[in-house]
Amino acid sequence: MDIDIQGIEDLGHEDLARLILDMLHRTVVHHTLWFREVEHQMGFEKALEIMKTAYRGSYDAQMKRLSRDLGFEMKEGIPAPLLDMPKEKLVELVGSLGANWIAGDGIWFQAVEAAYGMNDAKRCNDSCWTRFSPFEAWSIKQFLGLAERPGIEGLKRALKFRMYASVNIQSVIDEGPNSIVFQMNDCRVQSARKRRGLDDYPCKSVGLVEYGRFAEGIDARIQTECVGCPPDPHPDEWFCSWRFTIPRED
Repeated sequence: MDIDIQGIEDLGHEDLARLILDMLHRTVVHHTLWFREVEHQMGFEKALEIMKTAYRGSYDAQMKRLSRDLGFEMKEGIPAPLLDMPKEKLVELVGSLGANWIAGDGIWFQAVEAAYGMNDAKRCNDSCWTRFSPFEAWSIKQFLGLAERPGIEGLKRALKFRMYASVNIQSVIDEGPNSIVFQMNDCRVQSARKRRGLDDYPCKSVGLVEYGRFAEGIDARIQTECVGCPPDPHPDEWFCSWRFTIPRED
């Protein structure tokens, strides 16, 4: 950047736009760091409870200013431009957000791998999922208004609202009132590797964390069993498969 630029007022039109995007990024990171620190000081469950209040207040304050500055209306707490979009476009946007999320996950993995190697990348990845999976479970429970212990039926509903669900193809096989088998029939990451002639990415270690923590986050009684996940061999019909069960109480 030009050395003569001493403050915001010295920026040109394009650089001002870039600064705005950078400030949005800082806001997201700051929100995350606040949550992480409250979790560190008070524990995960208390951090989630505090997030309810903090997110609601932060959202209202930010949308009030953004709607004013960008010239859009708010309807029932939602930006009117979103409500005015056709439903098919909203569904398409959900898919794009899911694709962006999974791309960002991969970019972080590759950045760590390039700097420190595969082992450290996998270690960071697995640890990240110990936080994200229970958070996503909590977020979906809030969104759907699920009960504290919604059981297997609650888990079936929640699995359809994961970030993965908008970009991958998945299915559920009912085994009874207290047991289901979940299959990832088409995984965006593994399918891309397959098209490039690469072996499956060995994701079992992170899958054990991811699916187990998610299921427990939906209902603490649910137990998770890996049916198969790379590097395990698997049929062409799915890349990974998981059994979720609530043990019968005698």
